[in-house]
Amino acid sequence: MKFDIFVDSSANLTEKMIEDYGIKVIPYVCMCNGKEVICYEDGIPFSKAAEEFYSAMSRGAEVSTSLIPEERIAGKFEQSLQEGKDVLMITISSQISGTNHQAHNAAEALLKKYPERRIYIMDSVNSGFGEGLLAVQAAKLRGMGEDIETCYKWLENNKFRLNSYFTVADLKYLRKGGRISSAVAIAGTILNIKPILKADGNAKISMCGKVRGRKKSVAELADYYKNYAVFPEGQIVAISHCNCEDEALALADMVKEMGAREVTIEYFDIVSGAHVGPGSLGIFFMGKDRRGEQYAAAQKKAAGKTVPAKN
Repeated sequence: MKFDIFVDSSANLTEKMIEDYGIKVIPYVCMCNGKEVICYEDGIPFSKAAEEFYSAMSRGAEVSTSLIPEERIAGKFEQSLQEGKDVLMITISSQISGTNHQAHNAAEALLKKYPERRIYIMDSVNSGFGEGLLAVQAAKLRGMGEDIETCYKWLENNKFRLNSYFTVADLKYLRKGGRISSAVAIAGTILNIKPILKADGNAKISMCGKVRGRKKSVAELADYYKNYAVFPEGQIVAISHCNCEDEALALADMVKEMGAREVTIEYFDIVSGAHVGPGSLGIFFMGKDRRGEQYAAAQKKAAGKTVPAKN
């Protein structure tokens, strides 16, 4: 491998994916009741740390998140550069976190020291498996012999096709994070309203629907898969959850009935899960471009333009 692929731990990759595809993870560190929680550690089962973290949240623990320090990113990159390898890093959306900015700063400083090497920083415009599945695809392309530039271009051309939808069990976490107002949170709780959220065409998290009742919200996630997935039998569909595995399994069964062949289930990555709370459930898959039909039509029109021949 002539280049290494990095992600931050928001990528939510399973231990098997990390090992099978040779992806390097730079972890976030969260705080839970004043104690540091490392969001991913090599050789330590992630599921145990995640289960404990979400259980603590359910008991009312105070949690907080922070950026990955630039120095830590630079240190990981430099190990690869010293081995003569280039670096491709895929980060959580820059509209959600400043990690992408930190990675760019680290790359800029290192390229002065290693001018013969290349470092590509790619904004996933997503989070969770929405970031991680892009890294898996990049690793597959690398395994087929593609170079770093080709992998980067593929990611840039296809990242808005990675669809992600999720629902939450308790609206207080969205209220705390400023996603919804206190009035909406109170009214929604009283009426048992469950929102459906997505990574949108602007690389932000936005609400795209709401239903009454938890069971309906899980079924609604399956409907989004049904309506927006492209070539479901040929891709990895990923489901993440915050201590609600039974519902994750039920959602997996629904999408398998709709043609999904490979479904991966994992706990929600801790840094994202801290903002949505216990009981949250998400689904991630390759589908229609999130920027919508107008964007696709404009791109098609631009591609079809020809330059008049000169006499």
